[in-house]
Amino acid sequence: MHAVLKLSKYLKPYKHFAVLAPILMILEVAMDLVQPTIMQKIIDDGIVMNNTLYIVGMFIVMIACAIIGWLGGAGCNFFSSKAAVNFAADIRADLYETITYFSNSNKDKFTLGKLITNLTNDVEMLQRALNMLLKVFVRGPFMFIGAVLVVFFTARDLFPILFFVVPVLIICLYVFIKLSITLFRKVQEAIDGVNTRVQENLSGIRVIKAFNRMRHQVKQFTGVNEELTKRNMTADQVIAALMPITQFVVNIGIVLALMLGVVKVEAGANEIGVIVAFINYLMMIMNGLMSSSNVLIQIARAIPSAERVVVVLEEQPDITNAENPVKKEILGDVNFEHVSFSYNKQVEPVLKDISFEAKAGSTVGIIGMTGSGKSTLIKLLARLMDVDEGTIYIDGFPIQQYDIETLRNAMAFAPQKATLFSTTIEENLKYGKSDATKEEIKEALVASNAIEFVEKLDKKEQHELTQGATNLSGGQKQRLAMSRALIRKPKILVLDDTTSAVDSITEKMIQKNMKELKGSTKFIVSSKISSIQHANLILVLEDGRIVAKGTHEELLKTSEHYREIVATQVEKGGILHE
Repeated sequence: MHAVLKLSKYLKPYKHFAVLAPILMILEVAMDLVQPTIMQKIIDDGIVMNNTLYIVGMFIVMIACAIIGWLGGAGCNFFSSKAAVNFAADIRADLYETITYFSNSNKDKFTLGKLITNLTNDVEMLQRALNMLLKVFVRGPFMFIGAVLVVFFTARDLFPILFFVVPVLIICLYVFIKLSITLFRKVQEAIDGVNTRVQENLSGIRVIKAFNRMRHQVKQFTGVNEELTKRNMTADQVIAALMPITQFVVNIGIVLALMLGVVKVEAGANEIGVIVAFINYLMMIMNGLMSSSNVLIQIARAIPSAERVVVVLEEQPDITNAENPVKKEILGDVNFEHVSFSYNKQVEPVLKDISFEAKAGSTVGIIGMTGSGKSTLIKLLARLMDVDEGTIYIDGFPIQQYDIETLRNAMAFAPQKATLFSTTIEENLKYGKSDATKEEIKEALVASNAIEFVEKLDKKEQHELTQGATNLSGGQKQRLAMSRALIRKPKILVLDDTTSAVDSITEKMIQKNMKELKGSTKFIVSSKISSIQHANLILVLEDGRIVAKGTHEELLKTSEHYREIVATQVEKGGILHE
């Protein structure tokens, strides 16, 4: 219940809708409860007494009650839907915002599949539960209580039958609802599995096709899909068993009512209309309990969803601001002092005792074998992760003391795997600077040499990218990602192997433009000597350590490791641009 109470705050802005809906539903229930009594009057006082005028009058009253009840039901439906939809929208918005501020470790803790389920299926389940709660759950108990009271006052001789029917129905409901909570928690876990598998398969579809593993992936998906089907079937079968059992109990009550009623009619204690009304009220009691049970089952399904949503909402981001963060303008001096970092604290660190200094406006080249820690090092610069040991200083202040927004606004990243969004090229570039002018956009495209292919497109900067920018080549995506970083004119610019998918001529033009870029401290991660040889400082990483550092000329003289890299690349046809 903690989760439910935690989420109740999202209903407060719409409490007027949440109050109006039940009131209107009570009106509908009241009109429904009147109808069997009117029917009893029509039978006993109209038909039996052959009073046509009375029958017509009561029939008009019945129609009026039906219209009033319909208006109450329609109003309840409108206001309950309005409250439930807005309630779910606000939760979804907060969930998305929370997830957006998660660090890498926060995301890894939940997995993408589970987070997608939280934003879609779980929130939808909560919306449906609230909608039913405001409509059906009000209707069920009021109909049940109202029918019991009417029977007590109008057919007291038949009232003892309820002492058998009602307790049995309530026990059945309790057992089925308890089972439902456990079963639907397992269903949600199975949905996580399906979403995770779909997300992995769609993001890796090219690899799957390249290795001709489509059948293998289909087989894997079939496994998780069958598990979801199995759990859904079990849950639905348990719920399906509730209706026949309750119907059987009510039918026994109807038989008892007819048996006892006939005796009473023969003795002159009751009239036929009373028996007819009692059977109607007995059906109302059953319907009231059944509708209440449906809501309770829906709530049982929503409780696991509420728990999962609250866990995400209560998750605290690993990366947070200091109490009085530094918000001064960043110039770009960077100093790593004995920095170590590990993704998994139980294994050997990925970075070990990293120390170097980069002056504002200088260029730092980072080279090393795959897995040497190059990309991890630059992620620490923007506090995407926090160091385990040591300190990173920017302009003399420890990086943890900076306001995160100030820090990241002063930086720009162009990753090796370019992430572009399904909108226009212009909007993708404005992701780097929202108020960028046409001239700034063109300047950034020229700097990354992306202008070469953008100008050939029919709509140029207004060209729409597909999801994942699959309508561009790898090199084109890298150049647009670089343009997005350059348009920001950052104080610290990070290029993470951003020329790995471009040809040597384009790379040479990009390097020329990079040299002309003033005012930025540049970190260039590359596996190619040609991309970093003009850097003011080159860091050579191996197994998470700096094994050599200096300029290109210095390293050729002092580092055997660096000379081996150079020799290997020259041997393989690599050309060092002078």
